[in-house]
Amino acid sequence: MSLAVPLSRRRFIATATAGSLSLSLPVARSAPRRPRIAALTTIYHKYSHSQHIVDRFLEGYGWEGRHHRPEMDVVSLYVEQVGENDLSRERASRHPGMKIYPTIAEALCQGGSELAVDGVLLIGEHGSYPKNERGQMLYPRYEYFQQVVEVFRRSGKTAPVFNDKHLSWNWEWARKMFDQSRELGFGLMAGSSLPVTWRQPSHELPDQARVQEAVGIWGGGIDGGDIHVIEALQSIVERRAGGERGVQTVEALRGDRFWQALEAGSWDAGGWDRQLLEACFARSNQLRPARESYSHVLPTPDDIRRLAPDSYAYRFVYRDGLRVSIVQFQSAPKQIDGGVVGDCSMAARLEDGSEYSVLFYLPYYSMRNFFSPQVHHIERLFQTGQSPYPVERTLLTTGMTAAGVESLFQKKALPTPHLAIAYQPTPQSTFWRS
Repeated sequence: MSLAVPLSRRRFIATATAGSLSLSLPVARSAPRRPRIAALTTIYHKYSHSQHIVDRFLEGYGWEGRHHRPEMDVVSLYVEQVGENDLSRERASRHPGMKIYPTIAEALCQGGSELAVDGVLLIGEHGSYPKNERGQMLYPRYEYFQQVVEVFRRSGKTAPVFNDKHLSWNWEWARKMFDQSRELGFGLMAGSSLPVTWRQPSHELPDQARVQEAVGIWGGGIDGGDIHVIEALQSIVERRAGGERGVQTVEALRGDRFWQALEAGSWDAGGWDRQLLEACFARSNQLRPARESYSHVLPTPDDIRRLAPDSYAYRFVYRDGLRVSIVQFQSAPKQIDGGVVGDCSMAARLEDGSEYSVLFYLPYYSMRNFFSPQVHHIERLFQTGQSPYPVERTLLTTGMTAAGVESLFQKKALPTPHLAIAYQPTPQSTFWRS
């Protein structure tokens, strides 16, 4: 940087005598301020999403053979429910740079009157909340988000927001959250950790592949479990030729209708492609032995009835003709020996007759290392102000989940004109390969 004032004659001579005629001198620069993050959580205990995500920002995590520490600081924390197993107070005592605030607004403003953070973690998962008659846990993600938006409007400035899992259990609220992010111009990232976790095998759908049908399987859990497998599968099929155009109908199946579909053996017969379901089982690392065996036994329909009597499925028809089945193998309440699979996989049949299948690998369950790739992408959101992958994916999968639950509740197929959500995936896939 050039000097703003001319040098005196005496100083010029002294400088020249020293062997330098330069009129430029280095200027001391202060180090750039590290981004400040606010974490808004429903609860903070061991194995909660808050612990898995916020702990990685506080303590770091293993990444590419090194222990990586995010170059940003969690400076404020809001925790709605504090029980005997709470970890937030212990974390605050070990990280004095992070302060716990009694309200969302105070956490965002660090006790002041205007927005004082550069990024927001909104983690509305786990905790004691009511369920509605459809079986959806009424987590307050939308309510938290509205308080964030209120601070943004009052302050006249915004910050990028990460919203854990689906945007809301309520479609209209989810759509409003998406629209508000566009109106105010802040980066919004959302979704499950499964689309960005490791895959076995570590491959992507062939470029410009034309997909006819796909099947995804998981271990049950209406709404909260549905979003994981729906979004994992969507992260694959969105890369088909033409990109994403949205979903036009959904049909949920439970009870006799599910067992008939399981036996049907094909989409046209009212079920799904049997070979694709078997491919999903073949990819599983946590396929429960159906009989006395330590080998990888393919469960029969009778085995599935015994191990997962409360199973259900969603059949989606996309606007471009793609047919997708989500099969949830759910055991009965308090069933000790229940369950068919403990992980998530998908398989697809391509127009050329070939198959594609993959396991969404969830390693070292006690450590939940599959959150590390997700946190890596959240860091990018906070660094760049833009989501590393389209939030339209999670808007669509939020709507698919809500529509599936509604179809299950009404016991009939439903049109989904509101899910005509078109978007293009990122050129490079964002799942973790290393």
